[in-house]
Order: sequence, then structure tokens, then C-alpha cells
Amino acid sequence: MSAAARRLVRVDTTLQDPLVGQLLDGRYRVDARIAVGGMATVYRALDTRLDRVLAVKVMHPALAADGTFVDRFIREAKSVARLAHPNVVQVFDQGTDGTYVYLAMEYVAGCTLRDVLRERGALRPRAALDILEPVLAALGAAHRAGFVHRDMKPENVLIGDDGRVKVADFGLVRSMDTVTHTNDTVLGTVSYLAPEQIEHGTADPRVDVYACGVVLYEMLTGDRPHAGDSPAIVLYKHIHEDVPPPSAAVPGLAHPLDELTASATARDPGSRPHDAVALLAVALEVRAGLSEAQLDAVPPRETAGARDGSEDRTSVIPRSLTVPRRTPSDEDDPQVLRTSRLASPAPLPPRRRTAGGRRGPLALVVAVLLVLGVGTGVWYINSGQFTKVPAVLAKTQSEAREKLSDAGLDVGKVTHRYSDTVDKGMVISTDPEPGSRVRDHASVALVVSDGPETVRIPALGGVALDTARERLKKDGLEPGMVTREFSEDVPKGSVIATDPAAGTERRAGAAVALTVSKGSPVDVPDVTGEDLADARQELEDAGLTVKVADGQVNSEFDEGQVAAQTPQGDSRLAEGDTVTLTVSKGPEQIEVPDVVGQSVDDATRALRDAGFQVEEDRGLLGLFGDTVKDQSVKGGETAAKGSTITLKIR
Repeated sequence: MSAAARRLVRVDTTLQDPLVGQLLDGRYRVDARIAVGGMATVYRALDTRLDRVLAVKVMHPALAADGTFVDRFIREAKSVARLAHPNVVQVFDQGTDGTYVYLAMEYVAGCTLRDVLRERGALRPRAALDILEPVLAALGAAHRAGFVHRDMKPENVLIGDDGRVKVADFGLVRSMDTVTHTNDTVLGTVSYLAPEQIEHGTADPRVDVYACGVVLYEMLTGDRPHAGDSPAIVLYKHIHEDVPPPSAAVPGLAHPLDELTASATARDPGSRPHDAVALLAVALEVRAGLSEAQLDAVPPRETAGARDGSEDRTSVIPRSLTVPRRTPSDEDDPQVLRTSRLASPAPLPPRRRTAGGRRGPLALVVAVLLVLGVGTGVWYINSGQFTKVPAVLAKTQSEAREKLSDAGLDVGKVTHRYSDTVDKGMVISTDPEPGSRVRDHASVALVVSDGPETVRIPALGGVALDTARERLKKDGLEPGMVTREFSEDVPKGSVIATDPAAGTERRAGAAVALTVSKGSPVDVPDVTGEDLADARQELEDAGLTVKVADGQVNSEFDEGQVAAQTPQGDSRLAEGDTVTLTVSKGPEQIEVPDVVGQSVDDATRALRDAGFQVEEDRGLLGLFGDTVKDQSVKGGETAAKGSTITLKIR
């Protein structure tokens, strides 16, 4: 990645932010703000418990008060936590701290694909495919796990300084078997929405396929396929106009790239690859069929900074998938060799004059045949006995055997390997790789997919958390997010349940969320108004820890009594949790106004404005009077705010 890309900053971290410098949930030290989205702000933070840098995504406080948005936020955490894939930004933790609802996620130092496109313009086909393939691998894992991203766009593709490509922001992710329609498609960026999202609100893996096709078009051309002065115009074009071929904007672009883009962005969902795994197989086959020159074709819109030669014939982004990368150059192509050799035969030997004079036509024919024979022999030695390994990736074993046989090659050793992205029975790779130059009748080894390796979720109910994590790792699974709940039956610190449930089969490496017991709930007693010592004893007897807040406050309670407690009485806590007590320094004392001699109405108004309650004492002689003759607390003296002043009326 160029130095300019590394200098890109998406958010001005110098802006004042109340969370920067704070310790969130007693664990995550917030160091800097790095991005702001529609639902949340993302910060770089330090996990002080594990001493690692991570990203913390905090929901905007205004949305945190809405249960629907909080549910969406937590759904994102649970969905992504189940996707233990190297090209998915991992979620480590989820929690709340006061009004803050947050996710703790993997921190990727680098930039987004949007940053790269903004700096470089269009990308070379090799770079575009090097980014597209890991994105499809990540989405493929999500699709096979039953989830749809729904908001794929360059902003959600992170490119690390080490070249890793990761998909982020599964904020709109939904389970395919529980949600088929939605009214919130407007939350996605309009330039990447599939026609069926716009018209009907439907969303299955093919909407992600469509979005990836639009992203591919943008990487190859530097522009989005549909432009307009308003979102409505762009939406209309997505429904009624096909995505144009990238070669229309970049003349000379290889035709298979047009076909790949058209396949992914077909307006009819049924004409697209059914999910990201299927599209990845097509992309790999397209790459295998392109020459080095076609892969490294420089687009007209590539910025000058990308043409300095330092990245000539190499990808902008280091490769992050184990996929075939080498394709033969024209110099390796037997057909090119055959044409060039026969079109430029060796020069004819100079004529000789002999005593018998010039040779006749027969001699000339013999000479020409001799030259052609020599040329053909040279061609055969250098190229004629060689061929190229055809592209057989993502084909069945029988299809691969037939295609190799047609090319004059034999199938060698066939081995099997688990794969998260290649369907069972399909070819994962060949040795030599597709496009390699080999001798006729050579053997080509095949690696065939056995599909994802599956593991049965162990029964962990009642098992201590640390032991449960060890069991999951031993069985080839990853411990996922931990949620804590009260339980009358399961001891504190032990597992109540797993998600997925015990006995469920999942692919190896999948994350398993754990629900851990907080123990039996403790009903918090209400100790306001009690002496501090008595309140402390009552709370400790209930199994709670007591903390006394610094400073005292005025309250209706006498000095030394508990003025307030957090949490309040009748709350439920786990044994050992902390209750904070605030001690009263007694009611606030204020000066009493002198109202003797005033009318009853004026006196009452003055006392109430000062913060007192008022009672009247008329006696027998004051039944019809209207003048204050005396007051229970003399004017100028002090009394507790809110206390009652009695007026004698005569």
C-alpha cells in the first residue's frame, strides 16, 4: 500500500469526544475516535485486561434508548461472533456501560477500499480480483452459516497495512431462515442495492452477490455504474437498466471481466450465482483464464501515483487467499509460439551457382520443404510437445477428468481436503496450477473438496467457563461472545447454554457463544433513610458489597442516614455485586421569611416561594380574620427546606 493511502484519515480524531480518554465498562481504555456511522461511533481502544489494541463500536446514545436499535446492535454481535473467518472482522465482546451500548471488535490498522479508490481511481484487474476474492470468501462463510450482509460497499471492506482484506459492519445482517422481507432497505447505500431489495424488500445471498458485482465494476472503472442527481434516480436505474460492461468505460479490458460483472449484477436474481461461494468459483476461473498482460492492464483512470512502476505487474494489495495466481504469459502460449515460428521461418540459404548452371524448380521445392521441416522440428522441440493445464477449479472430479483428457493430460493423484468455500466434490486446486505449461500426456494432481469440516457442539451445561473454553478449542471450535444471566440452578461462573445448542453440527473453527451463570439473583433491599451502619450490615448480610460515595448531600433524611442508593431497592444483582450508598448531611436549612402582619394569602405565597409548607391556626377568634398574628418559626431564623410553618391568624 502506498504511503498516501496510509496517511488517509477518515475522521478527525482531534475533535473533542467525551469518551476519548475514558475507561469503558472498567476494561476498555478509549484512545481515539476513528470513524462515525449512522448508528454508532468506532474508537481505537486498549483492552486493559488482555493488553491488546482493538476497536470499540459504541451506539449513539440517542439510539441506545430505542429497544429496536439495541436489538439490531446485539444481533450484529451475535451474528459476526459465529463467523470465525480470516476475512471477517471478529467481534470479541458486547456490553453496556450506563447509557453506552458497545461492541469490542478486532482492530484493523489500514484503510478502507473507499480510501484506495479515492486515492488511486480505477484499479488494475489483478488488484481488483485480489480484493474481490477474500471479500467473497468472507461473504461465502456468512452465506453458508445462514446470514446475509445486506450492506456491502467499499466502505465496509478494510485493507490492513499487512495486506489482509476483511469485511466489516454486519450491522444489517439477518438470519435467512427467520427474515425474508424488510422495510429498512433504505439503510443500505443506494448505489449497491439489488433491484429486489428496492422493489420488494427481499434479501437473500444474491443481494450480496449483486453488491459485489457493483463493487467490482467500480474497482475496474473508478466509477459506480449508475449515476444520478438524486437517490431516486439511482434506484430507478438499478431496477430498469443493466450494469454496463466495464470495458465500455475501460477500452481493452478483458471480455471475461465483463462477463463476471454481468453475471453478478444480473437484474433477475435467478440469473446470478446463488451465493458468494458460487461467485468466488467463477472469479477464480476467470483469473485462471487471463494472461499476465490482461491482469496488469493499466486503466486510463488510474492516478499518476499508481503508475510509478513500483507496482508494475503486481497487485496493489498483497494476496490474502490461497488461490491460483500464476497464468502463462504470451511467451509461454503454444499457439503464440506456433504462429510466430511458422510466420518467420529461418532465412533460405544463399543460392550457389554450379557448373551445371541454375537449379530447376524441383531443387527449389526441396529447399523450401527442408526449411519448413527444420522450422517444424524446432517448434515441436520448443513448444509442440507442450500444452497448458486447463482451468478446472470448482468443477466436479468427473468434469475435471474430462477437461484434462480433452487437453491431452492424465489425472494423477487425487486427494481430498475440507473447504469452507468450495462445495463438496468440487476441485479446489490442481498441481500444476491452471495455465501452467506442461508436456503432453503429463499427469495433473487434483485436490477435491470434502466440504466444510463439521464438528458437533459439545454439551457444556454446568461446566466452568475456563474449562468450557478449553473443551471448545480441543474440539476444533472457537469460544465466542460471553453473555451472563441469573440462574437458580447453575452455579455462578458455569455455562448455562451454548449458541448453537449442544449437539448441533457446525464447521470446524466456528465460534460458539456462551451464556454463563451470574448465580442466584439477590433482591436488593431498600436502605434509604437508615443509619449508614445499619444499611451496610443489611446489604452485606444479603451477600452484596457496599461502597460509600464520596461527599454527602442534603436530603429529607437526618444527617448520617442513607440519602440514596445505586441501584435502588427492589433491583436484582448477583451475589458480590456492589451497591453504592450516598450519605445525607441533613435537610437544607434556609431562612424563614417574616410574614407577621401580612394578609394570609401574601404570607402563604412568601413562605411557599421560600420552599416551605404552610398550615393555618385560626382558633375560635380567627375564623373570620385575614391577618397573620404569629408564625411557628420566627422570621430570620432557619428551618429545614420543605418543613411546615404554622401561621396563627386573628
